[in-house]
Amino acid sequence: MTVATRRHILIDGGQTGTRVRVESADGVDEFEAAPIRTDRAVVDQIAATVRDISGEVPGTTVAAGVSGLTPSASRPEEILDELADLGIVSVALAHDSVTGYLSANRGEFGAVTAVGTGVVTLGVGAAGVHRVDGWGHLFGDAGSAYWMGRAGIEAALRSYDGRGPATVLEDAAHEEFGPLPELYMELQGDPDRVTRVAAFARRVDAASIADDAVAQQILADAADELAASAVTALERSGHRPGDSARVSWVGTVMAANDRLRDRFAASVTRRTSGIEIAAPHGRPFDGVRMLAGLDDEHPLATEIHRAER
Repeated sequence: MTVATRRHILIDGGQTGTRVRVESADGVDEFEAAPIRTDRAVVDQIAATVRDISGEVPGTTVAAGVSGLTPSASRPEEILDELADLGIVSVALAHDSVTGYLSANRGEFGAVTAVGTGVVTLGVGAAGVHRVDGWGHLFGDAGSAYWMGRAGIEAALRSYDGRGPATVLEDAAHEEFGPLPELYMELQGDPDRVTRVAAFARRVDAASIADDAVAQQILADAADELAASAVTALERSGHRPGDSARVSWVGTVMAANDRLRDRFAASVTRRTSGIEIAAPHGRPFDGVRMLAGLDDEHPLATEIHRAER
């Protein structure tokens, strides 16, 4: 017998933090949870997150958009079995680029870039779904907060050495990390080095506002990298110049920075035509909520992994 849905648990999981939203007849609650680490089994962490915040409620659904979720790691049936005692009746999993896309563009064709510590861009069109970048801080994430923070630190060290132009980022790096000759050892030995480097993007942004030419160039280069990814995602998913498509973004890096966003929009417009560049329709949780009910004919349906009892 089918159990009526009584509660929805929505998970927006990232590598620096996870947010959980519980919707039921009693109201809505939101929680902060531990990050979802990609160096450990993702499904185990999702199950642990649900168990930490949930008691038994028959008819509970779970939907999660998770950073770094690969197809081989997307095993919703394991979560369903692990949480059977909590009354879980369905599980839907997707990479957070999918939930980000749905929150920003809903069902419309186009591209969405999700910019935070890292970055991934998703294109959806008549030719299907195409993901660009999202390769992590070691090999990709061009235009992300980490990318900008690292570029800012490199510029500071070049200024210190005399190999590059003078920049206020030299003083900013000293204030943030201590003596520059010790900086590389300080960060290499810190398990939170990725977060700390990404946080330096704020100092780059502040320096760009103060008319530091080096910082302004880093910001411009980041916007151009993000635009290149967005246009590539459009083209690979079937967009042709003149076709209508919607380009948007998710994440505070783009949402909170007018100059980065304006440069991104201008760069996208120079590279292609026929597109609308607009703010996201909703929040990431809105995209997570859409996972279970997305039409099977939509190109993104193949990116969603579902299990139910």
